[in-house]
Amino acid sequence: MYKCIEKFLKKFNRNTNHIIVNADALYVSNNIDRKPLKKAVLVGINKYDPVLRADLHGCVNDVKNMRNLLITQFGFKADNIRVLTDFRATKKGILERLHWLIDNAVQGDELFFHYSGHGSQVRDRNGDELDDALDEILCPTDLNWDDPLTDDDLATLFRKVPKGAYLTMFCDSCHSGTMTRGLENPNTKKNGCHTARYLEPPFDIKARSVDVKLPVRTIGAKQNRKSSQNHVLISGCKDNQTSADATIGNKPQGAFTWAITKAIRNNPNITFKEAHKQAVHILQHGFTQIPQLSGKKSLINRKVFGGPV
Repeated sequence: MYKCIEKFLKKFNRNTNHIIVNADALYVSNNIDRKPLKKAVLVGINKYDPVLRADLHGCVNDVKNMRNLLITQFGFKADNIRVLTDFRATKKGILERLHWLIDNAVQGDELFFHYSGHGSQVRDRNGDELDDALDEILCPTDLNWDDPLTDDDLATLFRKVPKGAYLTMFCDSCHSGTMTRGLENPNTKKNGCHTARYLEPPFDIKARSVDVKLPVRTIGAKQNRKSSQNHVLISGCKDNQTSADATIGNKPQGAFTWAITKAIRNNPNITFKEAHKQAVHILQHGFTQIPQLSGKKSLINRKVFGGPV
């Protein structure tokens, strides 16, 4: 595309009295002047390193469910949705797609990041010194405990969202080992045993925080001391709970993704605040997890994804 623009400019400059500086200027200008877009990055990871014995079952279905919702209800074009699943959902791959989502954003853009997979919690190192807090992390398929996908990685990207663009993150994972066993659904036994979407760190990593009380930096919520959270974040459970990888309607899927998409489909004109409230209500029938909502009042009271199309 870039070479085509250059050829056009050379021919244009020869045949007219107009002056155009270069192709880069035209390319950047077109990006600034373009109409707002709806863009999404959807990540679902069932497959992990066999050594971890940590495979899940419903995360890819979560992505399919969410993609269908965005396209059929909210006018997202397929070309503006990036999907990563299983062994393609590496740390590098996820960050590259997030750069695609955010780097060229303009005012009015509707940006969405959905993650379904394992989460965890680690105490990071700054050189030889241990950090003064626990970091919640996402667990890509190629998880490296010494270089995980942290709240710092996301915060660095999220701060680039320009004023007037709207970023939303749904996180269907959990970051606490308080309840790491399968969770029996007391009301719907046909759904069987649920798997927690949490990965236990190896002991040499976990030992950094054993018997030490530390604050927790929530994934996707960190910004900086001078600015408040500039996006909407809805996560699948409280900090001391786990998000269930369940079987619902004979289909493996994340309980949170199932509940939030059901709430939105029931009323596509719903606000983020109301969608969260409805998801909490839906999950009360058979699940113990309680989804969490954070963001500025003006953002959480917006219609989900800018409203249906």
